Order: sequence, then C-alpha cells, then structure tokens
Amino acid sequence: MSRASFVLLIVFVFCALGVVTAQHRARQLFIELEQQEKKSRQYQIEWGQLQLEQSTWAMHARVEKIAVQQLNMHVPSSKEARVLHLKDTPESLKKGPL
Repeated sequence: MSRASFVLLIVFVFCALGVVTAQHRARQLFIELEQQEKKSRQYQIEWGQLQLEQSTWAMHARVEKIAVQQLNMHVPSSKEARVLHLKDTPESLKKGPL
C-alpha cells in the first residue's frame, strides 16, 4: 500500500467518525428539543390552570362572602362613611412618610 493510499485511508476513517459523531449529536439534540417542547406545553397548561384558579379565588362575590361570613365585615352605610380631605387631616399626616 502506498503512503498516499494510507494517508487517504486515515483521512477517510476520521471523516467517517466525524459524520457518525455529528449524527449522534444531532439525534441527542433533537431528543432534548422534543423533551423541552413537551415541558413547555405542560407549563402552558399549568399556567392556564393557575390563571383560572386565580380568577376563581379573586371573584368579587367570593371575596365579599368571605369578608362577611368569616371576618364579620360589612359595607358601611352612608351614615357610617366619611370622606376625608387633606385639609381635614392632622398636620402630621400632611408631611407624608418619614
């Protein structure tokens, strides 16, 4: 076998190994991509469920019901309600936070 043929054989073997390695890496990356897309879909589903749950917990009627039943709160009547203007407050409150 001539020296040139031997060099070409070595180059061919390294190229073949490079192709096999590149294909293997591409398959690994594709599998990882599919897994990440699956996680993304699961997170989107969970996000939608959490938004629905949040809107349920924050419904005005539910909050008002809990305020009345558990906290013994009530909507003040017009006689109980007072509107305070800045001029009506003590001087210490006009200065703002410390």
